[in-house]
Amino acid sequence: MLFYPLSFHKVRELLSLCSYTQKEAFLQVLPYEHPQNASQLWLLPQLPRHEKDETYSAAYQLLDHTIEPKPLIHLQNDLKQIYFPPPNYLYPYNEELKSFAQHRRLLLDELPFSIKEIYDHVKNGFLTYQHGIIQKGKGYECQRCGNSDSSLLATFSCYRCKGSCVYCRSCLMMGRISSCTPLLTWNDVENVNETSHELGWEGTLSPYQEKASEKLCDTIEDFFAGKNTSSFFLIWAVCGAGKTEMLFHGIALALQKNLRVLIATPRTDVVLELEPRIKSAFPKTKVIALYGGAEDRFTNGELVISTTHQLLRFHKAFDLVIIDEVDAFPFTVDKKLRYAVSQAKKERSLTVFVSATPDEKMKWEAKTKAILSVKVARRYHKHPLPVPKFQWAGQWDKTLQKRRIPSTLFRWLLQQMDREKQVFLFVPSVKVMEQVVVILRDELDSVVEGVHAGDEDRREKVMEFRKGNTRILVTTTILERGVTVKGVQVAVLGAEDRIFTESALVQIAGRVGRSPEEPTGDVVFFHYGKTKEMVQAVKHVKMMNDLGEREV
Repeated sequence: MLFYPLSFHKVRELLSLCSYTQKEAFLQVLPYEHPQNASQLWLLPQLPRHEKDETYSAAYQLLDHTIEPKPLIHLQNDLKQIYFPPPNYLYPYNEELKSFAQHRRLLLDELPFSIKEIYDHVKNGFLTYQHGIIQKGKGYECQRCGNSDSSLLATFSCYRCKGSCVYCRSCLMMGRISSCTPLLTWNDVENVNETSHELGWEGTLSPYQEKASEKLCDTIEDFFAGKNTSSFFLIWAVCGAGKTEMLFHGIALALQKNLRVLIATPRTDVVLELEPRIKSAFPKTKVIALYGGAEDRFTNGELVISTTHQLLRFHKAFDLVIIDEVDAFPFTVDKKLRYAVSQAKKERSLTVFVSATPDEKMKWEAKTKAILSVKVARRYHKHPLPVPKFQWAGQWDKTLQKRRIPSTLFRWLLQQMDREKQVFLFVPSVKVMEQVVVILRDELDSVVEGVHAGDEDRREKVMEFRKGNTRILVTTTILERGVTVKGVQVAVLGAEDRIFTESALVQIAGRVGRSPEEPTGDVVFFHYGKTKEMVQAVKHVKMMNDLGEREV
């Protein structure tokens, strides 16, 4: 998109030279209020031909003889001089446009409004522009996702500015952002609605959950009263501790203070599982769930549950940010997702990390009190975590090539079938998953399914497993978190594979024994040689069990 950069010195000069008719037209395309500093710049967009009326055509005719329109990136050095007027409260702004753009940074293509209507809101101070991509040193940086990796930046022939544009490949799935693309956000002060929020959850917290819940509430109270300086809080709770329920009272406290609350998680599966639980717990609160493919991705809510990818559209939106499973893939390896969280927070905000397996840096910060924290070392039903066992499986990959399941694993599966148990069988890759599913369907008189991240039927298969219609679900690490099935038993084939980190193995083991009716169960690592990660995972589980035992 191209803009005419107009200093207000130039505006005064043009107004003094043009005819009365031109002057009337020109004034209509300028902001309703001019700045005191005449050196500031006004950006007048070059509207598409079909949106030009007589007023804009007359103004452009005047400008085309004096000023050359430019893409935004060519105006980067003038960034601090660009003028946006304060909101004009006499202007009847579009409520629907406000609901789209408030607390977000959106592309023109994401707003279902004409460029002329969008520009009318800019003139009246309700929308502002920001560069989509800027030059940084000898390279470029995307302002939506923070990417400056040259391998993830490319050029294309742009139909909007009729030139060669740089675009970002890192966040391309959110819509193409380029060097001539503005990001738009709502500029008005947020109206605080005095909503009567209530916690509809009537469950009871265990003493361990109660401790964490109280500490969270105290932290929220103190932080927003200005009593503590740390803006980070860690809840380190074992798998199955009931982390979601621990958050309820803290969320309710924040909502009652009219704070905007975000629960972010790296995976869509977890959003879909949390949505009905959160809506049930907060029946009078507007709760929205955002994930790829969600229908209402541009709706505003008082409590938002979102994948971290969807946060790339938010800007200074949330007072309380809760990141569930902060150590989970892809959040741990994708810089743009961490950037997205930092951009979605308000300048003064509290971030709560929730994890069963925090990384070493976060553990150290908690230990040294660099961040506030609380540990929950027992599940809500007060039973210890099942400790994983090691089982030799030999060269299991070669056994699979002969269309056989390793004998130790096969015997274990038969035992679980005799006990009428369901099984999660974790494998290191999609290829292995496909091999195992085919063999087990031939060997066992049971329903066997396989799932992976790219499986379009994943949700349906998981639902069938939860209903008990599938006996063995062979899965990659995609189901290591967020899925709870009563009485399930767990095996890992190829536990020595590098994809099975300490964190992943602890999470996998945490699928077992979550129900108070069946608090125990089998977790077996079938391997071709123990790894440090396997050993550390077992140590982690035992350490939390020991800590929980001391707290009993």
